[in-house]
Amino acid sequence: MKDIRLKSLINCDYGVSQSFVLFLLFVFHVLHFLITFHFPMEWTQTTVKLENGGAAPKMADHSDEQHSFRTITTAFIPFIGDDDSDDSGSEFVFIIEPTLLIDPHCLKIGEVIGEGSCSIVYEGLYNYQPVAVKIIQPIRASAISPEKKERFQREVTLLARLNHENIIKFIGASIEPTLMIITELMRGGTLQKYLWSIRPETPDLKFSLSIALDLSRVMTYLHSNGIIYRDLKPSNLLLTEDKQRVKLANFGLAREEISGEMTTEAGTYRWMAPELFSIDPLPVGCKKCYDHKADVYSFSIILWELLTNKTPFKGRNDIMVAYAVSKNIRPSLEEIPEDMAPLLQSCWAEDPNSRPEFTEVTDSLSNLLQSFVLKESSLPNMDDKTEEEEEEEEEKVKCTSNTSFSQRKREPKAGRHRNSSFCLKCCNNSCLSD
Repeated sequence: MKDIRLKSLINCDYGVSQSFVLFLLFVFHVLHFLITFHFPMEWTQTTVKLENGGAAPKMADHSDEQHSFRTITTAFIPFIGDDDSDDSGSEFVFIIEPTLLIDPHCLKIGEVIGEGSCSIVYEGLYNYQPVAVKIIQPIRASAISPEKKERFQREVTLLARLNHENIIKFIGASIEPTLMIITELMRGGTLQKYLWSIRPETPDLKFSLSIALDLSRVMTYLHSNGIIYRDLKPSNLLLTEDKQRVKLANFGLAREEISGEMTTEAGTYRWMAPELFSIDPLPVGCKKCYDHKADVYSFSIILWELLTNKTPFKGRNDIMVAYAVSKNIRPSLEEIPEDMAPLLQSCWAEDPNSRPEFTEVTDSLSNLLQSFVLKESSLPNMDDKTEEEEEEEEEKVKCTSNTSFSQRKREPKAGRHRNSSFCLKCCNNSCLSD
């Protein structure tokens, strides 16, 4: 109908050229095509509760957060490729139970939330539920070395069998198109980032003791199951959204403890136990004898950080840290509460046999936390006093002041120092006599 009207304008003698009218007709068709096929309006009906209990139609909410998630194929197809010329680990055969593997088509990838030396962690959606997705590097699975594949397989197997409230919850894994581990999403971030965010302030002592107690309990669980973690540090500890609990993540270096030799220099230098270092150069992959007490040493450095909010061995590079630790140099105890110092010193002892088991550490921390809570609850809260209690307090203060003044007038200077209970007794006697 509109075309007929436009064509009729051609025959009208309004001083408008025929070519200009044809141009308008062309523009009309282009706009009509774009609006119809390239900008469809989605008016999905959704129910919105109103104050009067009714309902009203609403446009579908396509937030920017939803649009930021992509499928695995869309996110990583440029990196995966088909070239297998450098596939050093292509002959590795995974031995992972099929029930532990997920369908990667049900997974979507969002923003990066963490990075490690061998992996990148993304926020994701699995079956529309928020998750954390750890992707082993490089992205192309066939290009990953056999050593990394074996570590990935060991981490998946360990996470699947562990069940503790302070261990990150395992959801599933995938070996194609890339190596991925899917776990619950911890929105509180790492303990390391939290400590950095409040510097130069130190955490509340109750918070520090609670976090340390959580960590000690989960390490007791691991060691009782014959597992040595080997990489305890604040960046591997994830906080809940309310910052009240902590969970252990990243089991890439964890393994079942054996009585023989294990790989040396497993972990991060600032938190590594001295028995894992060697002053003399060792070949890559060299093994040494050590046991689960290496985790106790790493725990002591984390506890020191919780109490001071400082970087251990600050200003020293990895080689200098290794040298200092091997020479029995430890972080300063100047700012550490007196009742906490003995625990730290025992946990970072040079001789692994002198370090306590985590069951003992848990008992010590429980007693320290209980003492702190009792001491905190025994302190008077001025805000909770009633008006009558405040008036009584004022009368006691006046009475104490008058009595103390009269006593000072009668006594020599050497006898003026009285404790608070003596003054209160004098006050009561004076008031009763009046």
